[in-house]
Amino acid sequence: MAVYTRLGAEEMAGVIAAFDVGTLLSAKGIAEGVSNSNWLVETTTANASADASTSRRFILTIYESRTEVGDLPFFLDLLDHLAGADCPVPRTIHDRAGASFRTYNGKALALIEFLPGVSVSEPTPEQARAVGGALAQIHLAAADFPATRANSMGPAAWRQLLGDCGAQALATIDSTLPGIVERELALLDENWPTDLPHGVIHADLFPDNVLMLGDQVTGLIDFYFACTDLIAYDVAVTHAAWCFSQDGANFDAALSAALLAGYEAVRPLSQAERSALPVLARGAAMRFLATRAYDWLNTPADALVTRKDPMAFARRLEFYANPASAGVFAV
Repeated sequence: MAVYTRLGAEEMAGVIAAFDVGTLLSAKGIAEGVSNSNWLVETTTANASADASTSRRFILTIYESRTEVGDLPFFLDLLDHLAGADCPVPRTIHDRAGASFRTYNGKALALIEFLPGVSVSEPTPEQARAVGGALAQIHLAAADFPATRANSMGPAAWRQLLGDCGAQALATIDSTLPGIVERELALLDENWPTDLPHGVIHADLFPDNVLMLGDQVTGLIDFYFACTDLIAYDVAVTHAAWCFSQDGANFDAALSAALLAGYEAVRPLSQAERSALPVLARGAAMRFLATRAYDWLNTPADALVTRKDPMAFARRLEFYANPASAGVFAV
């Protein structure tokens, strides 16, 4: 989430008027993330019976260059499918003509239901357990979702992004980074599994994409990397996102055990999936190292966005690559 596109008050009011959600009251840009422009929007609707008004909140997203417009039906229909299966995900707000997204000044936009809750920065094991269960819930609920989408941020994309950065530029981030990247890309090319169960995955379930009230998950959000891929890879992504300090320097074994237990309480992993988790976790760390490194080197200076440190995932990668860490995913 970020703000690259600027909308004035009159422009924003015109955008919101296309949806049957009332009159624009306020809109605040959201700086977190790196992919799209986002606002927290509040509207007010007259309530004649109470001689008053009520307010409602939504998330407005304008899709920037990394999101393909052709993928939006997959993302937005998936939200509605999962919400219909009682998963804690926001519904898409369709416009007055029934469309799930619109175009504004050449860019697609969508309005999404706002869900209550906060994103935790220091999760507890109980919260990690709940997140594992919620992740398994969406994996099961998506089993009958009819659409598919290839993973646009799979291994080929990691290699492309890191190649575009170049070893010299990567070394300006940290002198050890080019060597780590070269070593791990070769290992992942040779060992990446292909014969595990596939399904629709979130692929980006970081703490800031989960809303919680206490130990309860109230919302899984930001499905714009969702795709059809190895289900266990999604477990690995979530593990890498939740089980370390933000800088990647410290692994939390209690969070790891709780997350995996919460997941398997809903959808048990096969032995083949569990055996593949060490290499899948190295791939998950490489995926976010790659995108963070690229964004670190290429984010416009005037963008209202917080750049994220690629080395936080290089440290995770080194943890997963250490043979002493092999027991993390053992039964």
